[in-house]
Amino acid sequence: MTNVGVPPVVDGTIHTATAAGIRIRIFVDFWNFTLGLKAQDSSFRPDWSKIGPLFTQKACDRISPGSTAIYEAMHVYGSFDGSKDANLRNWFTNFLDKQAGVHVEVVPRQKKRNPPKCPSCYEPVSTCPKCGSDMRGTEEKGVDTRIVTDMIKLAWANAYDAAILVTADRDFVPVAEFLQTKGIKVIHGAFPPGGSILSQKCWGHIDIPKFMSEFSR
Repeated sequence: MTNVGVPPVVDGTIHTATAAGIRIRIFVDFWNFTLGLKAQDSSFRPDWSKIGPLFTQKACDRISPGSTAIYEAMHVYGSFDGSKDANLRNWFTNFLDKQAGVHVEVVPRQKKRNPPKCPSCYEPVSTCPKCGSDMRGTEEKGVDTRIVTDMIKLAWANAYDAAILVTADRDFVPVAEFLQTKGIKVIHGAFPPGGSILSQKCWGHIDIPKFMSEFSR
């Protein structure tokens, strides 16, 4: 249903036709979302087949109650530790990415540049004194950039009318503000009170903990 042609632009604003309904795309920061769920209920197990259509309807009800909600796609962005997370990577690519409407982008986590410091003398500890293993942890790199790039690219391609952004990271405030100047409503998928700054800057928000039971396994 997505029109991937060049969208009409008037005075620098992207204009879309929504007579058939509100086309919604979901952009999910996987680890941020997962940690948010676990903070609410450590034993919670989401049914990923329900999340896209459910979140789409919740956002549509927030934007225009009674309008038709069109679930265009859900884009999930995550990372894995290449040395430890073979099962997770397999789940990303062979299960989640094959769900209807779901597109997964995953990147390998990278070793942190600096090792941890001793809490007593504050000297960097690069290797374990007992086994010699690298003490540096890993960190996620490039995921935020991919999310921002896709949100802007797909908006320019006239691929959605509203976005649901599922993260608590305030670094996404600029892209939310930018898209809204171009006529794209951004709905924050939130775990209040986390991400309150992003919720304030988005057009609106949906309170995920209030309907977790609706996408539980």
